[in-house]
Amino acid sequence: MQNYVFVIDTNFQALNPISPKKARKLLDKGKAAVFRMYPFTIILKTAIEHPLLSPCQIKIDPGSKFTGFSLVQDNQVIWAMELQHRGSLIKKKLEARKALRSSRRGRNTRYRKPRFINRRRNDNWLPPSLEHRILTIQSWVERLIKFAPVSEIWIERVKFDPQKMSNPEISGIEYQQGSLAGYEVREYLLEKWGRKCTYCGKKDIPLQIEHIKPKSKGGSNRVSNLCLSCQKCNQKKGNKSVEDFLKNKPGLLQKIKSLAKKPLQDSAAVNATRNKLVKVMNGILPVITGTGAQTKYNRTRLGLPKQHWIDAACVGEVEFVELLTLQPLIVTCKGQGGRQKAALNKYGYPIRHNPLKPIKGWCSGDIAKNLLTGDFGRVNPRSSSNSFNFIVPGRKAVNIHCKNLIRVHRKDGYIYSFS
Repeated sequence: MQNYVFVIDTNFQALNPISPKKARKLLDKGKAAVFRMYPFTIILKTAIEHPLLSPCQIKIDPGSKFTGFSLVQDNQVIWAMELQHRGSLIKKKLEARKALRSSRRGRNTRYRKPRFINRRRNDNWLPPSLEHRILTIQSWVERLIKFAPVSEIWIERVKFDPQKMSNPEISGIEYQQGSLAGYEVREYLLEKWGRKCTYCGKKDIPLQIEHIKPKSKGGSNRVSNLCLSCQKCNQKKGNKSVEDFLKNKPGLLQKIKSLAKKPLQDSAAVNATRNKLVKVMNGILPVITGTGAQTKYNRTRLGLPKQHWIDAACVGEVEFVELLTLQPLIVTCKGQGGRQKAALNKYGYPIRHNPLKPIKGWCSGDIAKNLLTGDFGRVNPRSSSNSFNFIVPGRKAVNIHCKNLIRVHRKDGYIYSFS
């Protein structure tokens, strides 16, 4: 069960997505041609006047590392995608640049004034690692609107309460009372501990919230002292300390201790971007928001597995949803590459020259088809020879002459694959 295929006519008007079988027939009969590989889109060779369009909804489940997309038409998921952000990589590169410029000011070289002194940030300013999440989601929403008759955008406007997550017994929180009470803390623990028992690693079983340091020995209800455990391990541990319970498993003990201290940076990133994301989407199409507790309630009620794109399909008020696809498009943000003309060593001296792009008409990240084997992979061109590095996901890179490669998708800052 694959994603549906996007269709546009010769005037670039978005039509109803069709099944892969119908798209294959149109291509075989010569009535359409491939317009774009990712997302796969075909273009008809004729214009369609007054087409009968069924409106679609783009449903989004934003997260700090992954964002799920689902295209829903008549309560059916016809297209799905999972977008992996690169906010941590952006932060790492900015910190490296900051350290390099700071050290340069201390050397006996040309002085570079610190520009942050005379800069003023806007009221809605966000760090680049967070702004990146909003911009990539906006780019993909605008891209999908070009290829499908989208009428609404549904977004999970989740709000984490760090105080409630640190101390679940805090009082005065009225919005977490009722049939959905406790979903926020439990959902955070499920994500943090990988939806499996912390001690035995079993999955797909009922899990209980367990105190790493027992309350009888001074343990608190803070989220850093909570984990997930199956009933058997919970009863076996009892009121023992985690050091006594795992004295024969030092590796697992160290892993639990390090993971227990994991900060709430993921929830903080979602909180920081939630309002601006809704504001940006409102400037494109009407937006309907839903809560994280509502999303999990719908997914649990419908008996659906936990995946980002399925969470997106369960956003808002949902009576039922039918999955017409089980193979979402996996998109990983990689950026457009650097503009550095010379590679430097750790002391800041140039060690080699970076050639200007494109190289022989190719750029690193172009997706090509191997004419000898029919495989699709990523191309890394070389300026010194006509043999390029050709990388198929899950295999080692091989050298292939450029005449045996045909480009199917130009580099656009993303890597594409299927689950």
